[in-house]
Amino acid sequence: MSVTHAPAADADVLRRQDPELAEILLAEHHRQSTTLQLIAAENFTSPAVLAALGSPLANKYAEGYPGARHHGGCEIVDVAERLAVQRAKALFGAEHANVQPHSGSSAVLAAYAALLRPGDTVLALGLPHGGHLTHGSPANFSGRWFEFVAYGVDAETGLMDHDQVRTLARLHRPKAIVCGSIAYPRHIDHAFFREVADEAGAYLIADAAHPIGLVAGGAAPSPVPYADIVCATTHKVLRGPRGGMILCGSELAERVDRAVFPFTQGGAQMHTIAAKAVAFGEAATDAFAGYAHRVVANARVLAAGLAAEGLVVTTGGTDTHLLTADPAPLGVDGRTARGRLAAAGLVLDCCALPHGDARGLRLGTAAVTTQGMGEGEMGTVAGLLAGVLRGEVEAAESRERVRDLATAFPPYPG
Repeated sequence: MSVTHAPAADADVLRRQDPELAEILLAEHHRQSTTLQLIAAENFTSPAVLAALGSPLANKYAEGYPGARHHGGCEIVDVAERLAVQRAKALFGAEHANVQPHSGSSAVLAAYAALLRPGDTVLALGLPHGGHLTHGSPANFSGRWFEFVAYGVDAETGLMDHDQVRTLARLHRPKAIVCGSIAYPRHIDHAFFREVADEAGAYLIADAAHPIGLVAGGAAPSPVPYADIVCATTHKVLRGPRGGMILCGSELAERVDRAVFPFTQGGAQMHTIAAKAVAFGEAATDAFAGYAHRVVANARVLAAGLAAEGLVVTTGGTDTHLLTADPAPLGVDGRTARGRLAAAGLVLDCCALPHGDARGLRLGTAAVTTQGMGEGEMGTVAGLLAGVLRGEVEAAESRERVRDLATAFPPYPG
């Protein structure tokens, strides 16, 4: 069953005041409701989260932290932030939580600022193997300010190359090691990375933006007991507002807080922080735990279905909400495949593959699981996707079938 209901936005008010923008918002609502959202980083928030985002807290400036703000009138928003922090700490078993980062990238920036100095060496998963922009891209602050050394995955298995990680750590003695990926479908061995970091005298930063929702639901192992700092987003599987957070031990709490404010950010977005509190509360329920496990079950069925249709699924499957696959056996490259599938109503991403310069497809099951779809629907999606790529199903026919499926499982019923 879907856990969402119709959003309670004042659509009529917007139509009267700004019909042009109202039409844009309605068009996006229509797009989300008539296509399948298979992007691994996306989900549908609850109406309660949307209500907090659209609340009067959006009006409040609140630089600083509860009890120590640089603006007056913060006594109410202080309560909201304390509640968000309290819920995050309880949900993830962390000694300290900072819920102010505006995004996952902002959280990683603050983690680096707390632990590193410009020019320090950092060991992280290379971008061609599933690393994030903040893991050393030359176009990103991380690649400009720090010396990144990249480790990778095995070209044959697609699994993280632990021998390479240990060798590079011993050779370069990095100040920090980052474990985390935007496209790795298997659980990361945090205990291994902790061991390597200790051997190298390095901090361990876990970028858990993708699996943190699974961690909350007990469907993935937690990095909190192993990492010095855990960076995460509050959307994706966690199903909260777009934003970030940081978890750490009490010994790093002050450094992390100062790195967020005043070093990397100004005023906190209090409406978003309130929405994060709502999401943390939702994620602490048995219903969310069931949802998280269904997300993984759906991803595994989807991976198996795509493999049966002839796509090459990286690592042979998945432990998480995401999977990556090479459509080349069906006669199409990743970028072309993404375009064809978008035209057919199947919205997903391209990604790097662990062999050569090939581009593949990255899919996730968080959003469709929120809609209430199950393993049967995942088999349908796999067959439809492959049919489109093989040219057996025309785009118009696929869009009609997708529309029927999305209508049967609306993201916001009513």
